[in-house]
Amino acid sequence: MRLYGIAVAFLAVAVLVGASAGAADLDPLGTAAALLDRLPFVHLPSGMSALDRGVLFQIRLPRVVLGALVGGALSLAGAGYQGVFRNPLVDSSLLGSSAGAGLGATVAIVALGGAASPAVPGAAFAGSLAGVALAYLAGVTGGPGTSTLLLAGLAVSLFLSAVQTYVLQRSSQDIQQVYSWLLGSLSAATWHQTVQILPYLAVAFAVVLLHGRHLDVLSVGDEESRALGLRPAAVRLVVVAACALAAASAVAVSGLIGFVGIVVPHAVRRLAGTSYRLVLPLSLLFGAGALVLADAAARTAVAPAELPIGVVTALVGSPAFVLILRTTRAVRT
Repeated sequence: MRLYGIAVAFLAVAVLVGASAGAADLDPLGTAAALLDRLPFVHLPSGMSALDRGVLFQIRLPRVVLGALVGGALSLAGAGYQGVFRNPLVDSSLLGSSAGAGLGATVAIVALGGAASPAVPGAAFAGSLAGVALAYLAGVTGGPGTSTLLLAGLAVSLFLSAVQTYVLQRSSQDIQQVYSWLLGSLSAATWHQTVQILPYLAVAFAVVLLHGRHLDVLSVGDEESRALGLRPAAVRLVVVAACALAAASAVAVSGLIGFVGIVVPHAVRRLAGTSYRLVLPLSLLFGAGALVLADAAARTAVAPAELPIGVVTALVGSPAFVLILRTTRAVRT
């Protein structure tokens, strides 16, 4: 319970920082009071002007909430994939999800004349799910074992990336818009986007979290899992599908954001141990807070300009990933 308390406190602090920091600095105490005032049976005077309240609830808070959902989804998906494959270096990018989303968004931007088209998130969502489905089908037909599925995912990712490059070469005038989307951003976050992805994320979160005990059983090996009454292939299919849904929902509204799905679950395992009944929910909470803080850094580091959030996560995540490689003595596949 102590770790859950730490995770919730970390997320609360991240939300407060994300809501108060930006081009228009808001008083943190007033921001906290205004947020708490929205809770049932809580009445706190914030002292904020009508303009500041508009900035907080119409601009900042939708971005913070969407960032928390995206960060939680990416981290939970990464932890789920790592449990399925028994490999701490796996995330959605290795199973065709990111490449599929990139191709779908690229086609929509090129065909419909810009990244502002409302069809881009839907195309990225569909492309992400299609990429994972293609990788899974290729892995299943290629033979049993998680290694085969990972190799199939890598092959599908390379193929989809090659197709994306071809599309870009055929329409070079859209390269800047495509790469802006690929680097990730929450600058266009709205309450509408949050409501759109919430049902998908709710289903994905519930399915993955309910399979924590099954992932613990899978960690002892397929033969032992069968002896304990578990069907490894069925568990993998369900968890991979739910993780794909979570990752696809995230990238549809934020673009591609790397390293969150690898680094956060690995850090959580250092704190909580290897049981996925703890790793999964803690990854969700810590991932949500981490991305909110990364977005706050993206908004303030070079203000009044804004960094792509994928650049911030890469700058922090790359050294952390190297540390993971140096400290991971054995990787089981």
